Amino acid sequence: MAGAAQFIATARTDGRDWLVEAAEPLSELQLRSGGDLPGIIATPALLQLVRKSRKYGLRLARAIQAQDDSESVTAWVEIEPDEDGEGCRIGLTNWQAAPLTAEDQAAAARRHEAIERHVAELAARLGPQQEVLSVDCDCAELAEIAQRLREGQGRRWTELVEIAGDTRRKNLHWRLLDGARLVIPGSSRHWKAVLLPLGRAEPGKTGFDLLFVADEPPAPAPRTTATKSVFSTAIGRDIAPVLRQPISRIIANAETIRTQLAGPLSDEYSKYAADIATAGEHLLALIDDLADLEVVEAEEFDTAPDKIDLADVARRASGILGVRSRERGISIDAPKDDESVLAVGEFRRVLQILLNLLGNALRYAPEGSQVWLRAEREGGRARLTVADQGEGLSAEQQARVFEKFERLGRSGDGGSGLGLYISRRLARAMDGELSVESAPGQGARFTLELPAFDDRRQKRR
Repeated sequence: MAGAAQFIATARTDGRDWLVEAAEPLSELQLRSGGDLPGIIATPALLQLVRKSRKYGLRLARAIQAQDDSESVTAWVEIEPDEDGEGCRIGLTNWQAAPLTAEDQAAAARRHEAIERHVAELAARLGPQQEVLSVDCDCAELAEIAQRLREGQGRRWTELVEIAGDTRRKNLHWRLLDGARLVIPGSSRHWKAVLLPLGRAEPGKTGFDLLFVADEPPAPAPRTTATKSVFSTAIGRDIAPVLRQPISRIIANAETIRTQLAGPLSDEYSKYAADIATAGEHLLALIDDLADLEVVEAEEFDTAPDKIDLADVARRASGILGVRSRERGISIDAPKDDESVLAVGEFRRVLQILLNLLGNALRYAPEGSQVWLRAEREGGRARLTVADQGEGLSAEQQARVFEKFERLGRSGDGGSGLGLYISRRLARAMDGELSVESAPGQGARFTLELPAFDDRRQKRR
């Protein structure tokens, strides 16, 4: 490597691709990105270069881009492997850091999360210690892994899944596991893990959503003359998975252009990129709605009811849509942390219903208003109500609001008019109901009702 005097910072790694020595500003970026010193390199672009340099014994030099929670960084990196192949020496020049605006951070995080959720083929709910709580998966390639995770509930997910490159990485900070490559036996596709932290004040305090995402779309399902099932429908099985991947990448590239992370751009073209990203998000939402519509209308459709806490679901939905509410100056009054209303339902479907109800409330309530989420139990029924201060609905509109493709004359918001129809079908599939109470000028109250969880009855079974 050239003389160290030309570099603004130098660093050294070992055979595990751990950063064992680092000068500022690289050491600060390592710690801000959730890494340790010494510890595995927490900047994905730098980690990839170091691994390639060590594996092939090549000296590499190129620009990298990194981003933590507060800054976007570009730098020129030169990497030279040690003669014994056990580590690398790193030199940095032309380090440029620019703070991310609050809008950039919120928009980028929101779009990134939405993209990952759209293309994920396995979703698991984890606790604060990354222990497995529940698993949802319809992907045949991941069936074995999904079953292993279900059987290992209560254990840390990294004990049940093979992580590529380093089998010793079992108890790492979640930021270092986010994006980790996975080994999926029997699958020809390349998979990664995505960890989305839950909790407002301290990310991950209330747990995580674990997603398995493939770089490539699934192969089209072979066509047969067998009886059609809910999992071999044209949109949900054949079309949606193939479309999500390229559309999601269009959104991601448009967002990169919009935020000017790839370089300066005129305001006019930045707005074009924002329009492309928005249109892509609307198209993804429409694809999901059509796939859901096909599922809920199938004769074989059923849910997987379990014990859930409606107050907890309400708090999670409030956290997921918190950025959107703050953008419009609308406050969400969700159930307090000590509130609990137990019900019988499928967690994923109940959350889907509530996100639709809360999203509608935030879309049509006036700026500066408030939305209330209330969970309560009455006899053998548990209820969750979403109330807003919007324009309200007439009696005629209330009679039509749950109809398929009904948008009540609204236009230009990108909605499909399927959300409430699908939500009611889901509620009824769980032996529940979805209803509305409203009057013009007095807002609207949508109430999801489900069977209450009776602990004594469950124990007798």
